[in-house]
Amino acid sequence: MKSEYKMTLPLVELATAPETVKEILTEQKNNFGFLPNMYTAMATAPALLKMYLNGYQLFRQEATFTPVEQEVIFITISRENGCDYCVGAHSMIAEKMSGVPSQVTDSLRNWLPVGDKKLQALHDFVVVMLNKRGAPARTEVEDFLAAGYTEQQVLEVIVAIAVKTLSNYNNHLFHTELDEVFADYRWVA
Repeated sequence: MKSEYKMTLPLVELATAPETVKEILTEQKNNFGFLPNMYTAMATAPALLKMYLNGYQLFRQEATFTPVEQEVIFITISRENGCDYCVGAHSMIAEKMSGVPSQVTDSLRNWLPVGDKKLQALHDFVVVMLNKRGAPARTEVEDFLAAGYTEQQVLEVIVAIAVKTLSNYNNHLFHTELDEVFADYRWVA
């Protein structure tokens, strides 16, 4: 999904980046081997880039979800928000880095049942949290807990929603082009 309005701010290039983001962008380029287009757009508002990267890192390091569960959460949020950039990028990360079975990723991308009860419960709860704006029914939380998740993880879902909302909305407004490295995982809302 793309916003009807497209941002006109020029993307931040590493060579001309302001000092407030130059070091961050350099670090990200070193981490990935390239500078993701999403980051060059986010860097136009340094607080946005910094908040996203900090929140993303905190979720990855401190959330009690497995790497597979983290990708289920990120792909579900991005799909629900219609962010073709993040669905594509996280589909590759899911397969290449987090060990998500391709059947699970394909199901998430195509609004199909996941095929794993616990991951399906996670997916369903994330959708509830998004659609009900953080006000799930008692039974919806109880179903999530009955699947083997915890109340702490209810709160960790909020962190993931906050992080992905930053990136998804940024990409909607900038019409962010999917980086070539993610091209095989392209998804269209």
